[in-house]
Amino acid sequence: MKTLRQYSALQHFKTIEDRYNYLKLMGTVGKQTFGWDRYFNQKFYKSLEWKRVRNLVIIRDEGCDLGIPGFEIHDKVLIHHMNPMWIGDLKNHNPDILDPEFLITVSGRTHQAIHYGDKSLLPQVPITRRPGDTNLWKI
Repeated sequence: MKTLRQYSALQHFKTIEDRYNYLKLMGTVGKQTFGWDRYFNQKFYKSLEWKRVRNLVIIRDEGCDLGIPGFEIHDKVLIHHMNPMWIGDLKNHNPDILDPEFLITVSGRTHQAIHYGDKSLLPQVPITRRPGDTNLWKI
């Protein structure tokens, strides 16, 4: 039986790296998921149903990468299907592809990291600065 990745489970992971490890797919660059049938998913992503759910997920995640506060996305916001979507899901109207329980807000770089296993693309935890830590002449 296939285990589905879920938002409710993802919330238990507090760090970017832990959430990435839960979601990573380790795919191969150039491996097609829709091939010649790509028009199916393009039509889906233009639907009013998708746009409504997409907006709900962005609001739920407060526009933050992997839904973690402090990792606001300042460029293109993507919604990642935690469980890969296939042409059969579209043809058979699988309700999971529109269920926020199986969706998460990500940046483009994080989306690439999840799909291709490149952890170096993940956002880094901001450095906490302290007085004097940038003084180049202090020994």
